[in-house]
Amino acid sequence: MTMAGTALAPTPAPGAPTPAPGKRGLGRALSDRRTRFGLLNATPVVVYLLILFVYPIFSTLMLSLKGEEGGFTLHWYTDAFQGANLEILLTTLRISAETSLLALVVGFVLASAISRLKPLWAGLAMLVVVVPHFISALVRTYGWIILLGDNGVVNNALTDMHVPGAPVQLLYNEIGVVIGTTAVMLPYTVLLLFAVMKGIDRRLLAAAASMGAGRITIFRRVYVPLVAPGLVNAGVLCFILCLGYYLTPALMGGEKQTMVASLIDEQVMKQNQWNGASALGIILLLLTFAGLLLLRLLKSAGEALRNRGTAS
Repeated sequence: MTMAGTALAPTPAPGAPTPAPGKRGLGRALSDRRTRFGLLNATPVVVYLLILFVYPIFSTLMLSLKGEEGGFTLHWYTDAFQGANLEILLTTLRISAETSLLALVVGFVLASAISRLKPLWAGLAMLVVVVPHFISALVRTYGWIILLGDNGVVNNALTDMHVPGAPVQLLYNEIGVVIGTTAVMLPYTVLLLFAVMKGIDRRLLAAAASMGAGRITIFRRVYVPLVAPGLVNAGVLCFILCLGYYLTPALMGGEKQTMVASLIDEQVMKQNQWNGASALGIILLLLTFAGLLLLRLLKSAGEALRNRGTAS
């Protein structure tokens, strides 16, 4: 006997198909009003991303795989890794690495000094670092050309101090390009490192000092590991931004400092070679993804080392 008002669950007939749990869960989710409302709100964003990001990248990829006669080819990619194009690619990687390293060194010193100031002075110092970034990059580049020229402020100062070899050639070579790109990337580095350094608990440094550790030991064993995530983030960000940077290398560099962005501009504007330019653009995109993957791997390795140290 069953109690009144109790409903028994229907028993499926023998041999009847049982609905898949995934389909049943999906149908239940789609029948929910909140889910439908969320999908409706997300549709404009998805369409926006597809039109402005996915479609241009996909079109560039297909253009890079299209031959002169319309067929499928990898000629433009093989051409990018041969001869002068390969040298330009290697030059781009080298200048990007040099710029990232120099920006990290200068940015570390600046951020460390600013993080020790009182809040008012620290805010003013950060204002001095960030405000030039809002000035046109073209104006800043011409400013560096004036400063680093043969009769510029830097060479005049070196000549007045009777430095051997003055005036020094600081423009239209790799030195000028690295100086100019470092000046552009420096605000990003300082901002990232300053945020990390301000979050460091100074009591850890005081505790290490109370245990008898010297300044070098504290810096190497305590301070640098705490700042390491910011250093990795800033270095990878500078490297990725430098890969596709165009203005400063084009104005402050010479023929041997031609970078991939300048090569793309030449192929499009002068040679009307959109296929080769598209292949170079895809290569830069893949290098960007490789940098992001490296960042993720370094973060995972850092967390593993930190957990291992905590466990021991």
